[in-house]
Amino acid sequence: MEKRKVLKSGEFLVGEISANDIFIPEEFNEEQQMIAQTIRDFLDTELYPNIEQIDSPDINLMQTILKKAGELGLMGISIPEEYGGFGQSFITQMLAAETIGAGHSFSVAFMAHTGIGTLPIMYYGNEEQRQRYVTRLATGELLGAYCLTEPGAGSDANSGKTNAILSADGKHYILNGQKMWITNAGFADTQVVFAKIDRDRVLSAFIVEKNFPGVIINPDEHKMGIKGSSTAQIFYNDVLVPVENLIGKRGEGFRIALSILHMGRIKLGANVLGASKKSINDSVKYANERKQFGVFISTFGSIRHKLAEQVIKTYALECAIYRLSKDIDDLIENYKNQGLDKGKASVEGISHYAVEAAILKVYGSEVLDYVIDEAVQIHGGMGYSAEMAVERGYRDSRINRIFEGTNEINRLLVVDTAMKRALKGDFDLFGKAAELAAGMATITDNKRDNESYFEEKVRYSKNFKNLILITINGVSQHFGKNLIQEQEVLNNLADMMMEVYIAESMILRIQKMETIKGIDPVEIYRSALDVFVYDAAYKVKKSASDAINSFASSEFKNKYKNVIETLTNVSGINVKDARRKIADKLIEDNSYKF
Repeated sequence: MEKRKVLKSGEFLVGEISANDIFIPEEFNEEQQMIAQTIRDFLDTELYPNIEQIDSPDINLMQTILKKAGELGLMGISIPEEYGGFGQSFITQMLAAETIGAGHSFSVAFMAHTGIGTLPIMYYGNEEQRQRYVTRLATGELLGAYCLTEPGAGSDANSGKTNAILSADGKHYILNGQKMWITNAGFADTQVVFAKIDRDRVLSAFIVEKNFPGVIINPDEHKMGIKGSSTAQIFYNDVLVPVENLIGKRGEGFRIALSILHMGRIKLGANVLGASKKSINDSVKYANERKQFGVFISTFGSIRHKLAEQVIKTYALECAIYRLSKDIDDLIENYKNQGLDKGKASVEGISHYAVEAAILKVYGSEVLDYVIDEAVQIHGGMGYSAEMAVERGYRDSRINRIFEGTNEINRLLVVDTAMKRALKGDFDLFGKAAELAAGMATITDNKRDNESYFEEKVRYSKNFKNLILITINGVSQHFGKNLIQEQEVLNNLADMMMEVYIAESMILRIQKMETIKGIDPVEIYRSALDVFVYDAAYKVKKSASDAINSFASSEFKNKYKNVIETLTNVSGINVKDARRKIADKLIEDNSYKF
């Protein structure tokens, strides 16, 4: 069997892969589908009937339901079998994260426990720590939390003041400090706590048990949304932490924190996908039941436009999520073949794709915000009523643009990390950018006669990438080392990169689907792709124009203007009819079945 081509993180800007090189959701196996169905059944039987009480809030009930999930094995999906889990692939972990994403505040508590509350010990802990803690976290016997954020140290996590000093007898670290916005704080048995030892410049990480003397947990915060999740401040007053509870090496905490945040960002992208699909289901069911002027509102063009846009954005997100998931799985296997244990291989594989992790976090959270906002609008006045699920979904959605690093921070990371990868030699970004910039005067859209449907779409994607490279060259030449200070320009580049990565993922998925199913069953997906690429062209065009106009002289503006027009030129389509086809399928199915 021919080996699958895998691009490095950020390499999508200059590299090319074929449709056969990506994984698509249509390839989920029976076991993966059964796991997803088990989670859906769990939400239907254990969560949704109790959602009002959970959001009252009732953290004891939340704790009970989390433990039931543990008893079913849902908390051990990513944990190796030798530590009480099921050792599933990263694709399966992402499918589980997607499915659990429809669980409102339960999703937040569950993901905090299974991800940031467990995996730092799994990935960086020693064998004794894994046996003592991970085996019990995997079954829900213990529930976990992650304690990084401090007052005054939000996005700049390494500026935290929590301190640990080695005791005179060398047996304990004496921990003092304060953490805030800690998910699961009210009931977590274990806490992964980050602190600086003595006067270290960087953090270290510790396992702290809630019953250690000196651990003080404040009452839960009152929040806009995710009300059922426990969120509180935790104080550490001369807490004696056994030296054997240091995770990894001294000073390794900041690396641990960053690695776990990459994982959290990727899985947040899957979480919001599940929430988005649920919002679409709520939207179409209401539109098919609500009558105005004697007809169902699902017959109205404006409502159908909203429904179609919800589907297109959600479907596009899904394409990118599972493309990346397979890349990570393959890299993890590669690291394991090189001799790394599963924990280290997993964290290295996930951490490598920092560019794409940030893209999925930002794009996904903004897709969900769009989808749920339109869901409320489709419900009209009822959407503002606490009787409806979309009201809760609207409030719960907003945190995702702040979670796992704000979208502002992550947009900067998209560009900065890609450039750093290129400077390290992972791929030739700047050489290709300079080459394209040198030929700007003669650049064309590379259109060929008798292009097939997918050849045309791939050409558009390559043109968008070329425009990104030309823009990177322009802003780098002008701003030099000061580019890092030009956040507005970096945001323009990030938005272009996100549109291209998502668009390319969508093109490749639908192309692969067509080779499996044939043209007729895939026609509706072509409509979605037509609309997405058509809209992406305008977004890329505006972002490139904004970036260039931020510095270029009149002469250069005209030169760049021609290039921007050329490389974002796409054929016009009947977006009205394309969206109506998508809406018609959704309305007929009365649920998201794309």
